[in-house]
Amino acid sequence: MKKGSGALLDAPFPAAAAPSRVADFVALTKPRLNFLVVVTAAVGYYLGAGDHLQAMKLIESIVGTALVAGGAAGLNQVYERNTDNLMWRTRNRPLAAQRLTPNEATIFSLVIAGAGLGLLALNANLLAASLALLTLISYNVVYTPMKRHSQLATLVGAIPGALPPMIGWTAAQGRLTPEAWALFAIVFVWQIPHFMAIAWLYRDDFGRAGFPLLPVVSPDGVSTARQAVIFAALLIPVSLLPFQLRAAGAVYAAGALVGSLAILGLSLSFAAQRTNDRARRLFVGSITYLPLLWMLLIADAR
Repeated sequence: MKKGSGALLDAPFPAAAAPSRVADFVALTKPRLNFLVVVTAAVGYYLGAGDHLQAMKLIESIVGTALVAGGAAGLNQVYERNTDNLMWRTRNRPLAAQRLTPNEATIFSLVIAGAGLGLLALNANLLAASLALLTLISYNVVYTPMKRHSQLATLVGAIPGALPPMIGWTAAQGRLTPEAWALFAIVFVWQIPHFMAIAWLYRDDFGRAGFPLLPVVSPDGVSTARQAVIFAALLIPVSLLPFQLRAAGAVYAAGALVGSLAILGLSLSFAAQRTNDRARRLFVGSITYLPLLWMLLIADAR
C-alpha cells in the first residue's frame, strides 16, 4: 500500500450489530448529514423573516425541508445500494446491508418527501416548495447518476446542497432576493474545499466503488488540492456578500474574512503536503466554519 492511503480502508470489513427497523428507517434519512441542511434552512428563514419572525411558520418550514432532505437521502441510497456495499463507511447502511428492501426504502422516501413538499406548499408558499422539489430532483435525477461518470458531479451536487438556505428565505419572504442568492453562493462555494477533503480521506473507498472523483483519477492529489485552493480563495469575496448587500454589519464582515482566510490557509497547507492529516484538518475546519459564519450573520444581521 502507498504511504498515506488509509490502511484501515483495506482491512476486512467487520460485522456490525443489526439495529432495529425503526433505526434503519431513521438512518435512511441520513440525520447527521441533514442536520446541517436543517440548520442552513433555519438560518435562511430567520434572516428572511427579519422582524416578522413567526415561530410556527419557522418550525413548519424546517420540518418540511427536513422531510424533503430525508426523502432525497433515502432515494439516493436506493440508487447507490450496490456501490454503498463496496465502501467501508457506507456498507452498513440499511439497503447496502439488505436490512431494508429497495421497495420499502423507495416508498418511505417518497412518502416523507411528498409530505415535506406538501407542508412547504400549504404552510409556506409554492416558491419554497418548488425549490425543495428542485433540490430533490437535482440531487437524485442529475447528481446521483452523474457521480458514476464524471468528475463534474461534485460541482453539480453542490447545487442541491446550497438550496436549503434559499428554501428557508423564500418560506419567509415568498420571493428570491440578492440576499437569498448570496446565501446560496456561500454554501455552494464552501462545499468544494469541504468535499475535496472528504474525497481525499476516502479515496480508496471511492475508488473501490468506481466513482471517478479527482483523488481517484489523479491519485497524486494535485488536482484535488488545486480545486480546494481555488474555491477557498473564492469563498473570501463570496462570504462578504451579505456585508456588501448591507444585510450584515462590520462584525460579520471581519469574522467572515478571518474565517475564510483560515479555510484558504488550510487548503494551501493541504496543497503543500497532500496527507490525510492535512486533509482532515481542512475537513474539520470547513465543518466548523459554516456554523460559526451563520452565528455571526444572525448576530450582526441588519
